[in-house]
Amino acid sequence: MIKETIKKVKSGSLIYTDKFKSYDSLVMYGFKHKRIDKSIKFTNGKVYINGIEGFWSYAKERLLKFHGVSKDNFVYYLKELEFRYNFRIILMKNYMIV
Repeated sequence: MIKETIKKVKSGSLIYTDKFKSYDSLVMYGFKHKRIDKSIKFTNGKVYINGIEGFWSYAKERLLKFHGVSKDNFVYYLKELEFRYNFRIILMKNYMIV
């Protein structure tokens, strides 16, 4: 995860994470790093980590039915899941029987 962060995130960016030890090295690579202790709270002002955890839970549950996807197509599955997650309430309302 650190290697991908180094490649994709601008040096000097502020990164919020949980307290997982692997994230301790972010500072050594030029990132500003703040931790949110999930045992105490999930937010720090306007910053919260529940959103990404909720999305990954949603995505993993749906990806399991495919028994794996190819690296080439993963981004397309992920983009579809992102759309469905962001519009899930609207999509559910369309299928509700009144």
